[in-house]
Amino acid sequence: MTKTIKVLAAGSLRRAWAPLCDAFTEETGDKIDVEFGPAGLLRERIEQGEKVDLFASANTAHPLTLQQHGKALEVEAFCGNSLCVTARKGPELEKLNWLSVLLDPRFRLATSTPQSDPSGDYTWQMFEQIERRHPDAGAILRNKALRLVGGEKSAKVPEGKLAAEWLICSGQADVFIGYTSYATLLRENDALEVYNIPADYNVRARYALATCTEKGKPLADFILSETGQHILQNAGFCGRHAVMPE
Repeated sequence: MTKTIKVLAAGSLRRAWAPLCDAFTEETGDKIDVEFGPAGLLRERIEQGEKVDLFASANTAHPLTLQQHGKALEVEAFCGNSLCVTARKGPELEKLNWLSVLLDPRFRLATSTPQSDPSGDYTWQMFEQIERRHPDAGAILRNKALRLVGGEKSAKVPEGKLAAEWLICSGQADVFIGYTSYATLLRENDALEVYNIPADYNVRARYALATCTEKGKPLADFILSETGQHILQNAGFCGRHAVMPE
């Protein structure tokens, strides 16, 4: 008998989810009903009583919170990510590196919303790393950052658009800090410049699954399988073994 598995998933997983669903349904015959959003807000919905079978979060903290409250049977890290900087391409970027682009007072810097969206949390952690190496620089970035996506009252990113692309190309910001998994797609846009962030400044994002019901377990197992991991890596994520605790 065909089952439908209800999933809430971090928005940054959207690109990987269609091939994951297709491969899982082909293997098992079961279907997946997924809704995407900022992981912190999704966790709150589950805490408030919404019934789901699986929660795919962009960090481990939200699934572990659900487990502590008795709302998740198991929690497992399943893939990883990091941060990159996207800017509007132009002559003013010449001779600037990723950090000078962030700090340049000419450019409006946008980020995701901390606490509601793990991307915002990871960005603020990176600001702390910057502050340790460059006193006052982290504070400058925290103060200038416009938290334009991922919050409860944030405007919704249009369907089919990436946050960095939408915010910059619509004139709402000049620079955006987001996930590296989007970098390949962003580089296809000739209006954008994408900067890698060096490892000693970057933050390793650890994504985790909260299996909330027995019905969700086959999907969790599939995501952790070699096939599921291969699909995630093709979508720009690093595999679970790269983000397991040392």
